[in-house]
Amino acid sequence: MKHAALKFALFGNVFQPEKSSALAEVIKILKDTSSIIAIEQAFYDFVRKNNSVQFEPDEIITSSDFSASFAISLGGDGTFLKTADFVGDKGIPIIGINTGRLGFLADIADDEIAAMFNGLAHGEYTIEKRSVLHVVSPTELKGVSPFALNEIAILKHDNSSMIGIETTVDNSYLNTYQSDGIIVCTPTGSTGYSLSNGGPIIAPTSNSIAITAVAPHSLNIRPVLLNDDCTVRMKVNSRNHNFLLSIDGRSLSLSDDTPVTIRKAPYFIYIVRKYGNSYFDTLRNKLMWGADKRL
Repeated sequence: MKHAALKFALFGNVFQPEKSSALAEVIKILKDTSSIIAIEQAFYDFVRKNNSVQFEPDEIITSSDFSASFAISLGGDGTFLKTADFVGDKGIPIIGINTGRLGFLADIADDEIAAMFNGLAHGEYTIEKRSVLHVVSPTELKGVSPFALNEIAILKHDNSSMIGIETTVDNSYLNTYQSDGIIVCTPTGSTGYSLSNGGPIIAPTSNSIAITAVAPHSLNIRPVLLNDDCTVRMKVNSRNHNFLLSIDGRSLSLSDDTPVTIRKAPYFIYIVRKYGNSYFDTLRNKLMWGADKRL
């Protein structure tokens, strides 16, 4: 029996024309395997403008209304987050090919692309399930997606003094943070902005979220780890009467009379991993744990 062709949805970084070799290899493999190729409109326009790779896709993705067997993210972790936002609740597994820098999410290197697709063809891969956060605000979010794979942060504006953030968990008062902001992150986001502010590293299977303060005006403020079925509510007090809401880096300004509620989203994002490669392998390699120049 002839199997139906797999369909791949391509998303990519639109700032790196010099790194088109990864895309060229992906396109060649997909063409050689008679796969169906769909590509996001902005990425396709970027590729054509820079003459980096010449090919004709089977479909142009112009909105979140698309389907695919797999989504491919070509770039760094920022590109992966944008891809995850496009995929949303569709349950499409995402393959992250790293043409950026560190790459916790996009962890497949240029020289591993062929092996990755060979693994896909033979079923030699694993899929990790990652939780997502949902921010709820009574104010219109001005077209910004309310879902975050990494983190949701409340931050002061650059030119303002620190802000007060009254925070409750499941209607129980936690604290009023006097700080530059606070971050609510998923296990996936625990190795990002939260980590740089002293937050904990959280294993993806732990069903947890963390609250981490940004530059708190107190020496005894520490990160708080919560079950991910909790609801976190925040109310801001700012001298400038506004604050920034950042959702996986997508920021907008809100007035400080706008309450913000964060809870777990009703869907997961699925990440394709190389066969035999675990989260802890990625963690150890990216953070260079065990690296010792004496050896």
